[in-house]
Amino acid sequence: MKRRKFLKSLLALLGSTTLVSFAYPLVRFIAPPSKKAEVKRLSLSKGDIPAGEAREVVFNNTPAIVINRPGKGYIALSKVCTHLGCLVEFNKEKARLICPCHAGEFSLDGKVLSGPPPKPLTEFPLRVEGESIIIG
Repeated sequence: MKRRKFLKSLLALLGSTTLVSFAYPLVRFIAPPSKKAEVKRLSLSKGDIPAGEAREVVFNNTPAIVINRPGKGYIALSKVCTHLGCLVEFNKEKARLICPCHAGEFSLDGKVLSGPPPKPLTEFPLRVEGESIIIG
């Protein structure tokens, strides 16, 4: 194989590799998203979450927290902070959800109280049926 032919082959290989590495992400970006996964339901027992307590769960691949708010009932919120995506923690003493990354604070309703988060936590649909809490 002559040097000129080898260099042409090498250039063609590198060029096609570069083209594919740019074209594939572009096609994935332009193509419509695939069907969303079917929404699943999660069932918990009311006895697992006494008044003033919380329980961490995973709902549809999203970390979530179910809180039994005294006098207000149950609520299911995403644990993903709306600022940079850190996971918020339940603080029983302060009755708040606190983001450890930048000290963002949320009420037990998911509303922003202080810090840099731009919007409230995502609330998941929840209903109580008898002794069960059903999320989704």
